[in-house]
Amino acid sequence: MINNDVLRSIRYMLDLSDGKVVEIVQLADPAFPIGKADVQAFLKKEGEPGCAECGNAVLAHFLDGLVFHRRGRDESLPPRPVEKRVTNNVVLKKLRVAFELKDVDMHRILADAGFPISKPELNALFRQPGHKNFRLCGDQLLRNFLKGLTLRVRGGS
Repeated sequence: MINNDVLRSIRYMLDLSDGKVVEIVQLADPAFPIGKADVQAFLKKEGEPGCAECGNAVLAHFLDGLVFHRRGRDESLPPRPVEKRVTNNVVLKKLRVAFELKDVDMHRILADAGFPISKPELNALFRQPGHKNFRLCGDQLLRNFLKGLTLRVRGGS
C-alpha cells in the first residue's frame, strides 16, 4: 500500500490534527525533521499541487511514535532501530502492537471489514521473512484491516 494512504487512514481513524501527527513522529525521534507543512503535503491526494510522497523513514517514525503514544515508552529498554523499508507486514505488526491486539481481535477486525482469514493465514503474516510459512501482506488485506480497525476505533461512524 502507498505510505501516504496508510498515513491518511490512521490519521482519520484516530482523528489526529496535523500538529498531533508531527508530535507522534517526534515521539520516535525528537530530532527527526518534520513539520505541519510536510504532513499537509503527505495528506494531499496524488496529483494535487503540493502533494509529496511520504517516505519510508517518515512512516516508520510515525508508526514507532504511535506505539509510544498509545502504550508509552519503556525507558529501561534501548531504543529499537527504525525500519529502513516499511512493508505492509511491518505496518500490520506496528498497529497490532500499538493497539494491543490479540489474534482474536485481529480476526474480528478483518471479519467486521468483510475480509475473514484463517488462523494459519494470519500467523503467516507475522513470521520472519526467511521462514518457510511467511506470507506477504497484500494491499487488499491491509486496506481491509485498516477499515475494520477504523470501525472499531471510531465506533462504526
